[in-house]
Amino acid sequence: MEEKQLARDVLEQVSRAVVGKHEVLVKVLLAVLAGGHILMEDIPGVGKTTMALAFSKALNLRYGRVQFTPDVMPSDITGFSLYNKTTGQMEYQPGAVLCNLFLADELNRATSRTQSALLEAMEEGQVTVDGTAHPTPQPFLVIATQNPAGASGTQPLPDSQLDRFMVRLSIGYPDPVHEIEMLRRRQAGNPLDRVEKVMDRNILAELRRRCTQVYVSDPVLEYIVRLVGATRNHPAILQGGSPRAALALTSMARAAALVQGRDYVIPEDVRRIFPDVIVHRLILSPRAEPGSGNQLAAALIKSVPAPQLR
Repeated sequence: MEEKQLARDVLEQVSRAVVGKHEVLVKVLLAVLAGGHILMEDIPGVGKTTMALAFSKALNLRYGRVQFTPDVMPSDITGFSLYNKTTGQMEYQPGAVLCNLFLADELNRATSRTQSALLEAMEEGQVTVDGTAHPTPQPFLVIATQNPAGASGTQPLPDSQLDRFMVRLSIGYPDPVHEIEMLRRRQAGNPLDRVEKVMDRNILAELRRRCTQVYVSDPVLEYIVRLVGATRNHPAILQGGSPRAALALTSMARAAALVQGRDYVIPEDVRRIFPDVIVHRLILSPRAEPGSGNQLAAALIKSVPAPQLR
């Protein structure tokens, strides 16, 4: 199995539906391989749902989606028990989250109670209904979309839920050249129809297993700890990255090494994904400028010396 070629093939297929966003697609794939969940924060209409569907087709994952609104109930996500008159038993009716790839569209439009219904599935890979645990199919991942802060009718995601997302990404507007290409492709039909399967769930599970075997040397581990630790001692940051952030950074760096055809992590792997892993976990000081998290992350990368590997 050639991990580097498989990654290229997946990205090639997804790029048939999502034009001009290669770096974002790479980081989504890294999070998928690392076994993490993804938060997409962006305005409507830039292709978040299309991207999730394209990945589900390329990876042959069973797809589920909920458009979150204030009237979505936790049982819509987790499922519920229904009495069967014939058997005289309560029977479990699966919720939308029991799939391989669950798209939580506009999650921050749901109530906090409904938002929290995802936490067990994201962290434990199961949902509990009436005292009975129901495991999610494997592999399992959540791609949640969130409107920008301040959008009408939204509920901010709690810190505990934000910390469950391995990365936060943004697609953003396409540049004019790629937007023209998008329009051109649409004239020939839905680009999603041209996305083909690259691997099955067993191969994805094997790739995830291989990610965990990528070697991380002690100097790189110390570098990760210093980077995350620097967020806890910065005057513009009230709350820095948690130990879960260090674990997520390590997992993403392993995935970055794997898709480059290496079985060991180098500091560049860590630097490449550090802002995407850390910024959404930070609580900034009131003195910090709004939206300055990425600038702070870039400054920390510059200030924390990277190890020189031999």
